[in-house]
Amino acid sequence: MEELIKKAGILIEALPYIQRLYGKTVVIKYGGAAMTDQALKASVMEDITLLKYIGVNPVVVHGGGPDINKTMEQLNITPQFHEGLRVTDAQTMEVAQMVLIGKTNKEIVALINQAGGKAIGVSGIDGKLIEAEQYKTEINGVQSDIGYVGNIKRINSKVLEIIARDEYIPVVAPIGIGDDGHSYNINADTVAGEIASALKAEKLMLLTDVEGIRPSKTAETIAPVLTVSAVYDLIENGIIEGGMIPKVLGCVKALESGVSRTHILDGRIPHCILLEIFTDRGIGTMITKD
Repeated sequence: MEELIKKAGILIEALPYIQRLYGKTVVIKYGGAAMTDQALKASVMEDITLLKYIGVNPVVVHGGGPDINKTMEQLNITPQFHEGLRVTDAQTMEVAQMVLIGKTNKEIVALINQAGGKAIGVSGIDGKLIEAEQYKTEINGVQSDIGYVGNIKRINSKVLEIIARDEYIPVVAPIGIGDDGHSYNINADTVAGEIASALKAEKLMLLTDVEGIRPSKTAETIAPVLTVSAVYDLIENGIIEGGMIPKVLGCVKALESGVSRTHILDGRIPHCILLEIFTDRGIGTMITKD
């Protein structure tokens, strides 16, 4: 009986959060260890399915870097990166599109369906969901491109709104489409932030392989909350670096566009989404406006 009472207490603790999020949109960027560990995969899919059943509208954006690397190696193609972005020639773009849309996206859809949800897989090409242009960068002081890497021009959110307002869960592969008809590979963290902005989501949640963001390189614990200005300071001081930069900048862009809360979560923790949303303590680092 004591165990049952504890379970009832957990549900009561979650009640105000369920009431607050009912009918709202939550964008979840799915990546890292949670995409490779079978038990973690199952817990994430259960979390997403539960959200839908209690009246929240989850939208899932996924990465797939390890799957792309594995397929490239099988084809004897060496992956190359520049400042954390995949150098994407025509052959690499073909592999990325095949893996992200044809394999990873459909696996996630199948897993959500298996958990009892009703997922629909789309890419940025479908309905021109993600309009993109070629990303430009500087290499040795000269403005250059790194192939079919995309910069987002516009999110046409109507596609997702039509899917999510019903009983379905959209699962988005981060491939955009240009005016030139070419497909472009886009960082999934950036896509998640832009989609959250376009949908005016209540929350943006990025699953990572770290506990959260530390306020200094020597800090033993993570910062539970950071403001936008603190994020910029940590980037400038080299504390936030590498692949974490597009994650936090995606959060900042989402906040500037009307998203209420953004979160960097440790996807290695089972049911991390539910722990963050429906418990008083929460986990990871929340980034908020100043």
